Amino acid sequence: MLSEPIPSPSHTSLAVACTSLGDQVEARTLAETLAIPFLGVVKPRQVTGFGILMLLDEQGVSLQVTGKGAPGPVRAEFVSGKAGYRREHGGGVGQLVAKAIGLQKTRAPLHVVDATAGLGQDAFVLAGLGCRVTLFERNPVIHALLADGLARAALNVDCAPIVARMTLCQGSSVEWLSQAPEGAADIVYLDPMFPHRDKSALVKKEMQVFRAIVGDDDDSEALLSAALAAATYRVVVKRPRKAPAIAGPEPATRIEGKSSRYDLYPVRALPVTGA
Repeated sequence: MLSEPIPSPSHTSLAVACTSLGDQVEARTLAETLAIPFLGVVKPRQVTGFGILMLLDEQGVSLQVTGKGAPGPVRAEFVSGKAGYRREHGGGVGQLVAKAIGLQKTRAPLHVVDATAGLGQDAFVLAGLGCRVTLFERNPVIHALLADGLARAALNVDCAPIVARMTLCQGSSVEWLSQAPEGAADIVYLDPMFPHRDKSALVKKEMQVFRAIVGDDDDSEALLSAALAAATYRVVVKRPRKAPAIAGPEPATRIEGKSSRYDLYPVRALPVTGA
């Protein structure tokens, strides 16, 4: 998620908790690292005074809205769910994100910098297709969520080789891109937060929780500028299908899907092979 580094979440909105006594030490350590309250063992739907919990349970770390009737947890999941299905039944280089990166046009091994990693779903797809992916997530709460998901995936025999091609970094991707030496990033991939008006269950469950933690991205223009200066071959920006392009140079072309699109900013032609 992209935005200026934010202060620790409000003590009235976010806390760390767990569902069993066995997770208390890890949960308390996480709370101390993030400098947010630790509630101990709880039943999330009975918690009051905190809108969102960072919850440790037998499935790992998740973000859980509190209160009766709250939706299920949001977590970084790669072994099962949507990511697991895409790994087993996905369209390979025919997937839109793969086309946008240019994997249909080259057999060269590519280093992709995902500068706004979020839950890491697109990065996992690209790593599964052979790319080496460096992920940046500078919000500490989302970074912890993603780190947990990657750690769990690394224990799975099918996912471990994919996760081995993924490196998660914490901090400002703008700073890294601005200081990166020539050739440090073949492709820079951006998926900045944009105000969604879609009322689908997925948007309501994931995006609303994310926005409560990180807000909207307000420095996308600076990130695009840094990405264009650092990328060897192209910058790819994922946007809602009807959203305006990021302020700055116009994309050379677009690849559109049902709900989102990819704006392409070429720097130079991709190599056909790795030679």
